[in-house]
Amino acid sequence: MTLAIGDLAPDFTLKDQHGQDITFSTYAKGKAALIVFYPYAFSGVCTGELTGLRDRLGDFETDHTTLVALSCDPMYTQRAVADRDGIFFPLLSDFWPHGMTAKAYGVFDEISGAPMRSSFIVDRDGRIGWMVHNATGEARDLDEHALRLADLV
Repeated sequence: MTLAIGDLAPDFTLKDQHGQDITFSTYAKGKAALIVFYPYAFSGVCTGELTGLRDRLGDFETDHTTLVALSCDPMYTQRAVADRDGIFFPLLSDFWPHGMTAKAYGVFDEISGAPMRSSFIVDRDGRIGWMVHNATGEARDLDEHALRLADLV
């Protein structure tokens, strides 16, 4: 599936690092949202990105914006990463059925069994307002992410 700017963002319900079900449409209701797909918890680039988001949480989690990050790692792995690195925003597990949400967003890599390093900004109406796919090992530009998210408020 290929998504384009202006398409309705696929809704999903996944468990966060605490085992709670998070339904994206309910969680983000009335806010612009950044969805961050990352390949693997505990990998170098992903850890750097997650802690970068943590350190700049005020740029992404506001009265008008919110943030979720997800990978195909099990919920218990998400919890271990969150506990180790002090991450308090939702780390969602797309573990089972494996990669279902990543597939809905067109970012599941069948060879690695993990999502590609991709970001989507969804506007308040649930439509995709911006997206970017980074090459393997290439970190996200969090400044650009923050600016793009602020533009949709």
